[in-house]
Amino acid sequence: MSKFKTFSATPADIQKDWCVVDAEGLVLGRLASLIAMRLRGKHKPSYTPNMDCGDNVIVVNAEKILLKGNKRTQKTYYWHTGYPGGIKSRTADKLLDGRFPERVITKAVERMIPRGPLGRLCMKHLHVYAGDEHPHAAQQPQKLDVAAMNPKNTAR
Repeated sequence: MSKFKTFSATPADIQKDWCVVDAEGLVLGRLASLIAMRLRGKHKPSYTPNMDCGDNVIVVNAEKILLKGNKRTQKTYYWHTGYPGGIKSRTADKLLDGRFPERVITKAVERMIPRGPLGRLCMKHLHVYAGDEHPHAAQQPQKLDVAAMNPKNTAR
Protein backbone atom coordinates (compact mmCIF):
# COMPACT_ATOMS: atom_id res chain seq x y z
CA MET A 1 0.00 0.00 0.00
CA SER A 2 1.30 3.43 -0.96
CA LYS A 3 1.77 6.20 1.55
CA PHE A 4 0.46 8.75 -0.98
CA LYS A 5 -3.28 9.07 -1.37
CA THR A 6 -5.25 11.01 -3.93
CA PHE A 7 -7.03 13.95 -2.33
CA SER A 8 -10.75 14.20 -3.03
CA ALA A 9 -12.50 17.26 -1.62
CA THR A 10 -15.68 16.91 0.40
CA PRO A 11 -18.18 19.73 1.03
CA ALA A 12 -16.51 20.37 4.41
CA ASP A 13 -13.13 20.93 2.70
CA ILE A 14 -14.35 23.51 0.19
CA GLN A 15 -13.48 27.16 0.84
CA LYS A 16 -15.35 29.56 -1.46
CA ASP A 17 -13.81 33.00 -1.90
CA TRP A 18 -15.21 36.11 -3.58
CA CYS A 19 -13.31 38.04 -6.24
CA VAL A 20 -14.22 41.11 -8.28
CA VAL A 21 -13.02 41.72 -11.85
CA ASP A 22 -13.17 45.06 -13.65
CA ALA A 23 -13.91 44.22 -17.30
CA GLU A 24 -13.16 47.68 -18.69
CA GLY A 25 -10.84 47.36 -21.70
CA LEU A 26 -10.35 43.58 -21.33
CA VAL A 27 -10.63 41.14 -24.24
CA LEU A 28 -13.84 39.09 -23.97
CA GLY A 29 -12.53 35.57 -24.67
CA ARG A 30 -9.48 35.86 -22.43
CA LEU A 31 -11.58 37.22 -19.58
CA ALA A 32 -14.27 34.56 -20.03
CA SER A 33 -11.74 31.69 -19.94
CA LEU A 34 -10.22 33.04 -16.74
CA ILE A 35 -13.64 33.46 -15.12
CA ALA A 36 -14.65 29.93 -16.17
CA MET A 37 -11.49 28.54 -14.58
CA ARG A 38 -12.24 30.42 -11.33
CA LEU A 39 -15.88 29.29 -11.27
CA ARG A 40 -14.87 25.63 -11.63
CA GLY A 41 -12.06 25.95 -9.05
CA LYS A 42 -9.27 24.73 -11.32
CA HIS A 43 -6.90 27.37 -9.93
CA LYS A 44 -6.96 25.69 -6.50
CA PRO A 45 -4.71 22.79 -5.49
CA SER A 46 -7.74 21.12 -3.86
CA TYR A 47 -9.67 20.95 -7.17
CA THR A 48 -11.97 17.95 -7.43
CA PRO A 49 -13.76 17.43 -10.77
CA ASN A 50 -17.07 16.24 -9.31
CA MET A 51 -17.45 18.99 -6.69
CA ASP A 52 -18.33 22.67 -6.92
CA CYS A 53 -15.11 24.02 -5.42
CA GLY A 54 -14.86 27.27 -7.41
CA ASP A 55 -15.08 30.85 -6.23
CA ASN A 56 -17.82 33.43 -6.53
CA VAL A 57 -16.90 35.93 -9.27
CA ILE A 58 -18.26 39.47 -9.60
CA VAL A 59 -17.72 41.24 -12.94
CA VAL A 60 -18.25 45.01 -13.14
CA ASN A 61 -18.18 47.34 -16.17
CA ALA A 62 -19.43 44.60 -18.50
CA GLU A 63 -20.59 47.19 -21.02
CA LYS A 64 -16.96 48.30 -21.56
CA ILE A 65 -15.68 44.88 -22.64
CA LEU A 66 -13.43 44.74 -25.70
CA LEU A 67 -14.03 42.62 -28.80
CA LYS A 68 -11.01 42.59 -31.10
CA GLY A 69 -11.13 42.65 -34.88
CA ASN A 70 -14.57 42.79 -36.48
CA LYS A 71 -16.21 40.66 -33.78
CA ARG A 72 -18.27 43.55 -32.43
CA THR A 73 -20.20 43.84 -35.70
CA GLN A 74 -19.90 40.27 -37.04
CA LYS A 75 -20.28 38.03 -33.96
CA THR A 76 -23.87 36.78 -33.99
CA TYR A 77 -25.88 35.23 -31.16
CA TYR A 78 -28.68 32.89 -32.24
CA TRP A 79 -31.72 31.54 -30.38
CA HIS A 80 -34.91 29.79 -31.34
CA THR A 81 -38.40 30.78 -30.23
CA GLY A 82 -39.73 27.24 -30.37
CA TYR A 83 -42.03 27.94 -33.30
CA PRO A 84 -41.44 26.77 -36.89
CA GLY A 85 -39.06 29.17 -38.62
CA GLY A 86 -38.47 30.92 -35.31
CA ILE A 87 -34.68 31.30 -35.44
CA LYS A 88 -33.60 34.77 -34.33
CA SER A 89 -30.24 36.47 -34.21
CA ARG A 90 -28.58 39.54 -32.78
CA THR A 91 -25.04 40.87 -33.19
CA ALA A 92 -22.68 41.62 -30.31
CA ASP A 93 -22.82 45.39 -30.78
CA LYS A 94 -26.62 45.33 -30.48
CA LEU A 95 -26.31 43.39 -27.22
CA LEU A 96 -23.60 45.66 -25.80
CA ASP A 97 -25.52 48.82 -26.71
CA GLY A 98 -28.87 47.38 -25.56
CA ARG A 99 -30.57 46.89 -22.22
CA PHE A 100 -28.50 43.91 -21.02
CA PRO A 101 -24.82 44.26 -22.04
CA GLU A 102 -23.81 41.82 -19.30
CA ARG A 103 -25.29 38.93 -21.32
CA VAL A 104 -22.26 38.96 -23.65
CA ILE A 105 -19.95 37.99 -20.79
CA THR A 106 -22.49 35.58 -19.28
CA LYS A 107 -22.90 33.72 -22.59
CA ALA A 108 -19.14 33.55 -23.19
CA VAL A 109 -18.52 32.05 -19.75
CA GLU A 110 -21.56 29.76 -19.95
CA ARG A 111 -20.23 28.20 -23.14
CA MET A 112 -16.88 27.45 -21.45
CA ILE A 113 -18.45 25.70 -18.45
CA PRO A 114 -19.45 22.02 -18.80
CA ARG A 115 -23.13 21.46 -19.45
CA GLY A 116 -25.05 19.61 -16.78
CA PRO A 117 -26.09 20.00 -13.15
CA LEU A 118 -22.59 20.90 -11.92
CA GLY A 119 -22.14 23.51 -14.65
CA ARG A 120 -25.49 25.10 -13.86
CA LEU A 121 -24.52 25.24 -10.19
CA CYS A 122 -21.20 26.91 -11.06
CA MET A 123 -22.96 29.53 -13.19
CA LYS A 124 -25.02 30.61 -10.17
CA HIS A 125 -21.78 31.90 -8.64
CA LEU A 126 -21.21 34.38 -11.49
CA HIS A 127 -22.52 37.91 -10.93
CA VAL A 128 -22.17 40.31 -13.88
CA TYR A 129 -23.06 44.02 -13.74
CA ALA A 130 -23.07 46.56 -16.57
CA GLY A 131 -21.87 49.47 -14.41
CA ASP A 132 -19.18 49.77 -11.77
CA GLU A 133 -21.47 49.24 -8.77
CA HIS A 134 -22.30 45.87 -7.22
CA PRO A 135 -24.32 44.88 -4.11
CA HIS A 136 -21.77 42.35 -2.79
CA ALA A 137 -19.58 44.64 -0.68
CA ALA A 138 -20.52 42.71 2.49
CA GLN A 139 -18.70 39.63 1.14
CA GLN A 140 -15.43 41.65 0.98
CA PRO A 141 -14.38 40.45 -2.49
CA GLN A 142 -10.69 40.46 -3.42
CA LYS A 143 -9.79 42.47 -6.53
CA LEU A 144 -8.48 40.29 -9.36
CA ASP A 145 -6.24 42.26 -11.74
CA VAL A 146 -6.70 40.43 -15.05
CA ALA A 147 -4.97 43.16 -17.08
CA ALA A 148 -1.68 42.62 -15.22
CA MET A 149 -1.67 38.84 -15.75
CA ASN A 150 -0.88 39.00 -19.47
CA PRO A 151 -0.32 42.00 -21.79
CA LYS A 152 -2.61 40.37 -24.37
CA ASN A 153 -5.59 40.65 -22.00
CA THR A 154 -6.00 44.32 -22.87
CA ALA A 155 -6.14 46.30 -26.12
CA ARG A 156 -2.76 47.95 -25.65
